[in-house]
Amino acid sequence: MPVWALGLNHHTAPLDLRGRFAFAVEQMGPVLSGLRGAFSASSEAAILSTCNRTEVYCAADDIALPQTLQWLAQSGGVSPEVLQSHTYFLQQDEAARHAFRVASGLDSMVLGEPQILGQMKDAVRAASDAGALGTTLHQLFQRSFAVAKEVRTSTEIGAHSISMAAAAVRLASQLFEDVSRTRVLFVGAGEMIELCATHFAARRPAGITIANRTLERGERLAAEFGATVMRLSELPDRLHQFDIVVSCTASSLPLIGLGAVERALKQRRHRPMFMVDLAVPRDIEPEVKSLSDVFLYTVDDLSTVVQTGQANRQAAVAQAEAIIDAGVESFLHWMDQRSQVPFIQLLNAQADTWRETELQRAQKRLARGESVEQVMDALARALTQKMLHGAMAELRSGDHASRERARAAAEHFFLRDAR
Repeated sequence: MPVWALGLNHHTAPLDLRGRFAFAVEQMGPVLSGLRGAFSASSEAAILSTCNRTEVYCAADDIALPQTLQWLAQSGGVSPEVLQSHTYFLQQDEAARHAFRVASGLDSMVLGEPQILGQMKDAVRAASDAGALGTTLHQLFQRSFAVAKEVRTSTEIGAHSISMAAAAVRLASQLFEDVSRTRVLFVGAGEMIELCATHFAARRPAGITIANRTLERGERLAAEFGATVMRLSELPDRLHQFDIVVSCTASSLPLIGLGAVERALKQRRHRPMFMVDLAVPRDIEPEVKSLSDVFLYTVDDLSTVVQTGQANRQAAVAQAEAIIDAGVESFLHWMDQRSQVPFIQLLNAQADTWRETELQRAQKRLARGESVEQVMDALARALTQKMLHGAMAELRSGDHASRERARAAAEHFFLRDAR
């Protein structure tokens, strides 16, 4: 069963285009159902959607790239022609190699970062829960996880990596001489916000506030850092209280608009604000970046910072690629074996038919009183003749070249132990 992947990431598409193709894990059921319906109900599918990439992995009897591209373009509200110029299409070994590299952190904005592996596992779990994950993609992803584990334990690919959260703290430190005198607002309460809060909390800011749609989840995160909690609806009225704002939610529309930030700056008497928008789609309107007293960074803006120290890990990349190559070869071998299963089933069925026929004949001869030795000898001879009949017929007929091919095949299958 062929495997293919269609995707766009931080290398191929700008942030605003990627934002059109962000899928929340909780909506994967109906999304995957629509995707599979685009080409084959018996197909397999999984979608990996993060702030840096959206990738569709599929397996079916036939590769259906046009249908996959059409479905993805329609889901994001763009034309297939526009989308195609920002996507990559991979099949078979290249699709497997890409999945292994993604899981291992080699295709991430932060080389070697471990977060992507958890995101991929969440995507696979969602596909499995939706009934969209079959044998082929299950093998692909399980081998991806195994390769990623080997890469992380056998190489130093993740050594000295700088995460998005650490990069945000570094940039904030360049703007504010003393982060301990700032007040920080985190919008959202997910994994990325928790990571950012951990890094900022280490600098002991004057205050930390968590704004989240549901107070209960915000309160759980706030308890870890001694922070206060507020509702998202309070943002416009309280935005001016914060020097640093870090936002990462699953909202489909911006939560912080240009007008709200302009009002906040007036109340702050134009004291600078440092803002980080880690959400895809954006949580903060891009026009905010034009304000003279605001320093707004997106996930793409942080790319230069997070690449620091990458040269120190290039030696580990070569080791990781070797591990990935071995994993790809193993997966392709498994795929090839899988392709032979129908033929093997036919052979087994034919052999079972021969066995059943001769067994019934032997039982009748025994019932007539013939000796066991004679019946067993006849049974063995009959089965042997049936197994050799095809080869013998080929050796006696056809042209010289056909007989030589038949002889080579017969030697390979029947005379290996006699050589």
